[in-house]
Amino acid sequence: MLSTARGLWRGARSSASLRVMWADTLLSLERGHLIRLALWAGACVLSGTSLLAWLMVRRTTAPLLRHFAVQTAAWGAVNLAIVAWAWRGLAFRDFAGTQRLLNVLWLNTGLDVGYAAVGVTLALAAWRWGQRPGGIGAGLGVVVQGLALALLDLRLIAAIGPLQ
Repeated sequence: MLSTARGLWRGARSSASLRVMWADTLLSLERGHLIRLALWAGACVLSGTSLLAWLMVRRTTAPLLRHFAVQTAAWGAVNLAIVAWAWRGLAFRDFAGTQRLLNVLWLNTGLDVGYAAVGVTLALAAWRWGQRPGGIGAGLGVVVQGLALALLDLRLIAAIGPLQ
């Protein structure tokens, strides 16, 4: 049941237990999710650019590390932009809004797993056809990002729980 913007909705964790969640609690969960995503993205930008800088200072040609660092920094930058965009849209949600959020989260989780699968495919293809370390590094970078983003999305999905 849901009432006003600061209203109440109930979702069942199982058929035996009813869970009650206020709209401000859901908003708090969304904020926490975006903060965790921003921390992950910031760490990726910092570590990716630091690794690239270290490789340049040492004048090292390490294609695996370079491509991994580029993937890490680029994904981090994109995720920071997504967080900035999503933060502006934070608001109280009613039941329908919560269901839309869950639908988007499940779609994102599926895409995240797909990213990881593409990364594995890229790394394996780079290894199989010519043992190209750049492709392996890029593939591993995509795998790490896909799995981390899937875990972050699944954490929010679990915190919200199923709706009824």
